[in-house]
Amino acid sequence: MLSKLKSFWRILRRLSGDDAYERYLRHHAEHHQGAMLLSKEAFFKQWQDEKWNGIKRCC
Repeated sequence: MLSKLKSFWRILRRLSGDDAYERYLRHHAEHHQGAMLLSKEAFFKQWQDEKWNGIKRCC
């Protein structure tokens, strides 16, 4: 039962974007060693800007 709850919680965090910074840190450690890390605040500002700025439609 506990593993199902943990799995559900991981999926929910992934869908909501709540784990985005944690995933960024893992990716950065694996692929961009030596490069400067973004702070949590800077990461979320960049993430929100990319998500909401610009044209977001098909036509």
